[in-house]
Formats: sequence, C-alpha cells, structure tokens
Amino acid sequence: MSDPTMLSDDELLRYSRQILLKQIDVDGQLRLKQSRALIVGLGGLGSPVALYLAAAGVGELHLADFDRVDLTNLQRQIAHDTASIGQTKVDSVMARLAAINPQVRLVPHRQALDADSLAAAVGGVDLVLDCSDNFATREAVNAACVAAGKPLVSGAAIRLEGQLSVFDPRDAASPCYHCLYGHGSEAELTCSEAGVVGPLVGLVGSLQALEALKLLAGFGEPLVGRLLLIDALGTRFRELRVKRDPACNVCGGGDGR
Repeated sequence: MSDPTMLSDDELLRYSRQILLKQIDVDGQLRLKQSRALIVGLGGLGSPVALYLAAAGVGELHLADFDRVDLTNLQRQIAHDTASIGQTKVDSVMARLAAINPQVRLVPHRQALDADSLAAAVGGVDLVLDCSDNFATREAVNAACVAAGKPLVSGAAIRLEGQLSVFDPRDAASPCYHCLYGHGSEAELTCSEAGVVGPLVGLVGSLQALEALKLLAGFGEPLVGRLLLIDALGTRFRELRVKRDPACNVCGGGDGR
C-alpha cells in the first residue's frame, strides 16, 4: 500500500470521479484511505458492500465469513462466481477485491467469531457493517459495537422486503439494534427457507456501502435514528424514526425486559 498520509497520482486518477464531489474532495478520499471497516457476512448483502468499499478506496477491509460458496448463492451473491464454488467465501471475495483494487489491504476472518474474537475484530476497525442473515449474529455484533463505541451499519433483506439503519454509539441519542428489535419477536427465517430476489439484497447492500462511505469520509446525513423500509414488490420506500430505549440492556441502563 502507498503512503497512508497522501494520495498517489494513481489514486487521484482512480478515485477522480468521487473526488470531484465537493462533499468528498481530496480530504474525504484520504480519510477513506486511512479507514478500516469490518464486513460481517459475505453473501447477498456483503457482496455489494465489499465490492463498493474496495472500489471506493477504503484502505483496509476485514472480511468475516465461515461459510463456503454454494451453487444456490450465485443468484444473488454477486462477488462470487461459478469457479469459486466450494471455496471459502472469504477467499472468493478476496480474489475479487484484489482484482478490483490491489491497493486495499484485506484482512481475512475465516472462522466463526466467538465473543472474544468478535470483540477484537470490532476493536480493530473504525466501522462495522452487519451483512449477516441471522438474529443471533446481529445481536452479538451490535453488543460488540456498543462496547467498543463503533458505528454499525445494519441491513437485512428477505422475500421482497428490506431494511436498513445506522446505529452509532458515539451519538448519545442514537439507539442500538437491540433498542429496535429487543429479543426478536418472530421465528427466524433465512433466504434458503423464505426466498429472496437478488436485486433487493444488492440494493440494501449498496445502501449500506453508501452509509459507510458517509460515516468514514465525513459527509452527508447518516441514517442514525431512522429505519428505512423497502417494499420491492411495490417499489416503495418508507422511513420510520427510531428512538433510543433508556431501559435497553445493551446500550441503556435497564434490564431490557
């Protein structure tokens, strides 16, 4: 990787189209180069997140997934291809990202993250993107982000519905994931059980990447305290305000029950 304190001529050319934006400019691009992000899950959501963050020049991407590429993944997990079937998703994505932008440093996490390794992984980055597909992982990632004071960009999609929000413990008014969902109210369903349309996860993942760039480069209004709901069937977007729960047992002072 080139000098982290400056942009090379190659980088100025590579990222020229976003550097042209006054909201980013050279200073914002340099902040991206100096940033580190953890992507938890490299499937339908994690694929566009990883591709766009690498292409945008986020300096260090930590990639976490213990699964391997399966034929059924290829309908929506666009970072993988037929030749990568059987590979770990981490290795498949690393090869793709290295081809897109060899200047980005890639840090693999091929094993399932337990409490200690998750805390260490979250503590070693500036921002976390939850692209997982199960409630237990989302709860664990949220707790680790609250404990470490790291912003969390959370996305989900199933069937023809998607949602997105940003939880930022650095903001005293920001709720956390647990404030919004508590202990969960419905039986968990995965894409393999309920189905999902590919472009929907691409849309949610792309929005997650956009929110991450805003937070890391320091521009725009992140989706903190707001939940974006996507109805793909009717092509409708709805936004809900979300408040912090003072009794939340993760970020508040109560027992959350």
